[in-house]
Amino acid sequence: MNTLVNFIRRGYELLVAGGNSLESPFLLFLRVYFFWQLFMTGQGHLAHIGKVADFFVTLGIPLPSLNAYLSSTVEFFGSLLLIIGLASRLTAVPVAVTMAVAYLTADFEAITSFFSDPDKFVKADPFPYFICALIVLVFGPGRFSVDALIKWKVGQPLRRGTEGNSFAWSSQTPTKLKVQN
Repeated sequence: MNTLVNFIRRGYELLVAGGNSLESPFLLFLRVYFFWQLFMTGQGHLAHIGKVADFFVTLGIPLPSLNAYLSSTVEFFGSLLLIIGLASRLTAVPVAVTMAVAYLTADFEAITSFFSDPDKFVKADPFPYFICALIVLVFGPGRFSVDALIKWKVGQPLRRGTEGNSFAWSSQTPTKLKVQN
C-alpha cells in the first residue's frame, strides 16, 4: 500500500514539475498572441480616431475625443509593452481597466447576463484581452520577458520584505525561519 501511495505521489510531483516548466512559455504565448491582436486594434483605432470618437459619442461617453485617444493609446502602447514583457504588471492595470470600461459601455448586456447567460460575457470582444491582462497582473510576464531580463541583469531578486506583506529589492539572502514548538 505504501508503494502505491509513493507511486501516486511521485506521478503527481512529475505532473506539477511539468506544469511548472510550461508556465513561462504559456505566458509568452498569451502575451504575444492576444496582445498582438489588441496592438493591431489600437493601431487601427489611432489611424481612424475620428470614427472611434464618433462611436464613443453614440455610447454616451463623456469627452469622446479625449477618451478615444486615451483608450487607443492604451491598446497600442500597452500591448507593445505587454508583448515584450516590459513593466508588465504595471501595464496590465490600464489595459484591464480599459477593457472593463469597454465592457461597461459597449457590452453592458454581457455584464448584466453574467450569471443568466455566461456565454454572452465570454464571447464579448473585450474578454480575451481583459482576462489576459488579469493573468499577467497576477502571475507576471514569465521568464521570457524584458522584466525577467532586467531582474536577472540587476542580479537582485525580488524578495518578500520583513515588514508586513511588502515587497522590496534585496540583495540579502533569505534566512531560515526557526520553528517554535
